[in-house]
Amino acid sequence: MDASASAANSVTERVREVATRVAVARGLELVHVEAAREGNNPVLRIFIDKPEGVTHADCSTVSEQVGAILDVEDLVASEYTLEVSSPGLERGLYNLADYERFAGRPARLRSRRAIDGQRNFRGHVVGVEEDKVIFDDRTAGRVLIPLDGVAKANLEIDTEAEFRRAKELEKHRQTEDID
Repeated sequence: MDASASAANSVTERVREVATRVAVARGLELVHVEAAREGNNPVLRIFIDKPEGVTHADCSTVSEQVGAILDVEDLVASEYTLEVSSPGLERGLYNLADYERFAGRPARLRSRRAIDGQRNFRGHVVGVEEDKVIFDDRTAGRVLIPLDGVAKANLEIDTEAEFRRAKELEKHRQTEDID
């Protein structure tokens, strides 16, 4: 690993520690932290969540507090941009707990190395087994992928199922209004 990659990992880990403290103190989940470079300055992205979804106020509060700590402790050596947001509907899956939590959900996964000649998978998260992700791929069937062999994974929205759920919810609300 070269010196710039090592420094970026160090900054990311320090930001993760600060963001975790701030998020947990506010009843939020720290989903992910990433450091990127846009132009000459680093961009630090923090993704937070909570069961009922994050609000703009949640993002603003975390941004203000994390930014203040980073500045006071001088954790980032240069000017930086701090972005705090929700992980979105097609949130990334980063650790074994994510795969356990979202078992049964549709997802896309790309492995670092080919598994039976395939690196891109689309199907459903089944769960975990030791340090491996169990994934039910539409074409390859069930595959076991070591967590450290996952290059990228995201939930995938099943729009048809979401429309059905919204229609059922609306029907339920109309029934409650009649009663």
